Amino acid sequence: MPITKREAAFMADAIELARRGRFTTSPNPAVGCVITQGDEIVGRGWHQWAGEAHAEVAALTEAGPRARGATAYVSLEPCSHFGKTPPCAERLVEAGIKRVVVAMRDPDSRVRGEGLSKLAAAGIETVSPCLESEARGINPGYIKRTETGLPRVRLKLAMSLDGRTAMGSGESQWITGADARHEVQLLRAESCAIVTGIGSVLEDDPGLTVRTDEAAVDGRIRQPLRVVVDSQLRTPVHARLLDEDGSVLIATAAERCQAWEKLESRGAEIISVGDSAGRVDLESVVRELGQRGINEVLVEAGATLAGGFLARGLLDELIIFMAPVVLGSNARPLFELPELGRMADAIRFEIVELRRVGNDCVLVVKPSRL
Repeated sequence: MPITKREAAFMADAIELARRGRFTTSPNPAVGCVITQGDEIVGRGWHQWAGEAHAEVAALTEAGPRARGATAYVSLEPCSHFGKTPPCAERLVEAGIKRVVVAMRDPDSRVRGEGLSKLAAAGIETVSPCLESEARGINPGYIKRTETGLPRVRLKLAMSLDGRTAMGSGESQWITGADARHEVQLLRAESCAIVTGIGSVLEDDPGLTVRTDEAAVDGRIRQPLRVVVDSQLRTPVHARLLDEDGSVLIATAAERCQAWEKLESRGAEIISVGDSAGRVDLESVVRELGQRGINEVLVEAGATLAGGFLARGLLDELIIFMAPVVLGSNARPLFELPELGRMADAIRFEIVELRRVGNDCVLVVKPSRL
C-alpha cells in the first residue's frame, strides 16, 4: 500500500520528535514515534536518554489501549535485540499494533532488517522506507559509525574576513559575537566528544563543556567526552577541563611517567597512541572513539591540530564562523599545512550551507571526495 500525504505528514512528525533527542541519546540514535488510529494521533514519543525508554515505548505508553489495531510511524527501524532495554519490535507486537511504517532501516548489524522481519512474522504489515533522506539527516554520526566503525568528525573554526583565528599573541576572545557563540554551545551539545590540542589547553585553559539550558532534556545536560591531543603529557594537573563535569581522555605519545600518574589521580584517562615520529596518531584517536560508541566528534583546536586532521583526510565537515573584522597578516591562520606548490594540490570543498548568525556568517563545507 503506497504512502499517502497524510501518512507522510505523520512520519514528518515522528522525525521532528526524534530531533529532540539529538543532545542526549548517544551512543543510541535519536528516534521518534507517532501512533495513529485513522487520522487521529493517539500517542507520541521520542528516545530521550540512552538506557531509558525508546521512542516506541514512550508512544505506546501515551496511547495505552488505543494502540491496539493502530499504525505506528517510526523514524528508524524498531530494534530487535536486548540491550539496556527490551526489543521495541516485541513491544509493538504485544501492544497489538497492526501496521508499522518505518522511515529507514537500522544500519546496526544487530538489527538491519531483523526488526521488520519480526514484525512481519507476527502478522504486522510493514512499510519502508518513508522520508528516508530526512530520517538519515537526524543521525549522520550514528549511521557512519555503524557502517564504518568511525564517528563523524566536524571541525569548528572562528575566523576573520582575512582568514585569521587569533592575533599573533594568541588573543582570540572574541572574534565572533554572542549569537555565534551560542550556536557553538549547541554544536558541543550535539557532539559525543570534543577534541582539542595541548596548545589550546595551555593558552586558553578551556572547559569545553555545554553551557546552555537549551540542550537540557528532563532537566539534565549530557556533557561530551573531552579529548586532549597531548603528545608529551604537558596537560597541567590544575587544567580547568579536569575540574568540569564529564570525562577527560588524553591521547599521548609518551610512556607512562609521573605526569601520567598525576593526571590519572585527577580523573583523566590516558591512552598511548604515538606514531613513529613521536606524535599522536590522529587516525588511531578517531578509531578509538568509534570503538567507544562515539557518534559525533567536534574538533575545537588551533592551526596545528586542525591542519593535522585536514591533511590526513579525517574531517567530514568544517563549520566556519566568519566575523566582519580584519586581524592582519601577522595574526594566526586557520591551518598549519605543508606547502602546496600547485593549484592541483589545493584541498577543495563543497559548500553545504551559508547563512547569517547575528552579525557573523557561518559557512559549512565538506571535503570534495574526488
